Amino acid sequence: MSLIKEFNLTNNEKRILQTLARKDKYSPDELAASSGLNIEAAMQSAFLLAEKGICEITEKSTAIYSLTKEGNQYAQNGLPERQIINSLNDPLPLSDLKKKFPPQMVGIALGWLRRKNWARIEGDMIIPAGKAGTGEDEGILSLLKNGQSSEIGEAVIELIKRNLVEKTEKKTRIIKITDKGKALASAGLSTEEEIAQLTPTIIKSGAWKNARIRPYNIHTPVKPVYGAKLHPYQRLINEMRSIFLEMGFTEIKGDIVQSSFWNFDALFQPQDHPAREMQDTFHLDTECDLPGEYIAPVKKMHEKGAGISRGWGGTWSEDIARKQVLRTHTTAVTIKYLADHPDPPVKAFCIDRAYRREAIDPTHTPEFEQLEGVVMDKGVSFKNLLGCLTEFYHRMGFDEVRFRPGYFPYTEPSVEPEVYIESRGKWVELGGAGVFRKEVTLPLGIKHPVLAWGLGVSRVAMLRLGLKDLRELYQSDIDWLRKSTVI
Repeated sequence: MSLIKEFNLTNNEKRILQTLARKDKYSPDELAASSGLNIEAAMQSAFLLAEKGICEITEKSTAIYSLTKEGNQYAQNGLPERQIINSLNDPLPLSDLKKKFPPQMVGIALGWLRRKNWARIEGDMIIPAGKAGTGEDEGILSLLKNGQSSEIGEAVIELIKRNLVEKTEKKTRIIKITDKGKALASAGLSTEEEIAQLTPTIIKSGAWKNARIRPYNIHTPVKPVYGAKLHPYQRLINEMRSIFLEMGFTEIKGDIVQSSFWNFDALFQPQDHPAREMQDTFHLDTECDLPGEYIAPVKKMHEKGAGISRGWGGTWSEDIARKQVLRTHTTAVTIKYLADHPDPPVKAFCIDRAYRREAIDPTHTPEFEQLEGVVMDKGVSFKNLLGCLTEFYHRMGFDEVRFRPGYFPYTEPSVEPEVYIESRGKWVELGGAGVFRKEVTLPLGIKHPVLAWGLGVSRVAMLRLGLKDLRELYQSDIDWLRKSTVI
């Protein structure tokens, strides 16, 4: 009896142990049926016994292969390359081949015909090689068609890549009693009524005094609890917003769809500038009206410089300026805000999404968040700009900040802020900044200096969150979201 007391078995554990002692091994279904418990309760008790060394649970995974809908079709009729090579007796023009078979099927087959050395392409002719023996992949399709999967070869990997075969995993469990379990079972087991949870009724009645109370293992790891919290990226955006609000800035918003006038022309970007090309900008098939009071001064500034520069020359087109785009930067929002508020002082920022035709990779996406800010007042200088940005980055947790010269079409002088990342041992550039050129401000009636900056929010997020791939910010990885640190 002392051995039984040592393990503090529950009634369900005792029933499972008694069942295991009758036979060498059980499957989960057999164990549940023999013990009279449902399968969940039976396996829960079995796992508890396994933790105590009373039984063993072994798992075995078996790969199950099956044909997809397309794979079943090719198993019946032959792979595309097989159908085509069987139809060829002599060289044939590709144009004639595409008349005999669907173009999509021909496109698939040509690559595999060359890869298997069944045919070659010379000019516009497909020439059979004369040898086209049955491949391992065709043998696998045949086996699966007949319901056999015990002798699947390595070629199944290519069939899976071609979406002709699906692979699933089947897990089987076997439960066996150990020598320790056998000794315990032979010592004599008896079930008795036990209390798993104390209730007010049990306490008041005194029933607990003579009943067996199930012991609790206080060393059992508790199930982790993840509290509700904002997405890490949203928390960072909120932090940036709070910093600028605390510094006395006003937050502004604007439309995602902007005219080329506000997105480019008002910023003194020439109408033939590379940034307007299709590879950088999402152009829309729509137009909008232009702000009448600014058309003439902007046109004059672009064509002749209006006395402060030579301009860009050529003819400035209202038709181009009317065309709408997805904003390529939030500067389109801040410049319009300045035009509507030409009297100092102005301290405004916009933290919102911009769009560019970028190839998706670990550091670029077609849409991204940008933090745009402007300060317009009497006597503000380039030195004030550097001080404002330094203060912002210090509040963001970056101790070392520096600036190096940069170039942007609508600011002069221009700089690129950099912060030092000790873990990487290098400086990282985080945006662009400068003082708006007079070619930008004067046509809009702005008579005082304007300090401006645009910062990449996602770059800061990658540094703060320790990410190497920007796409992780947008993936629905619940485990990462749960375990992310609140900073």
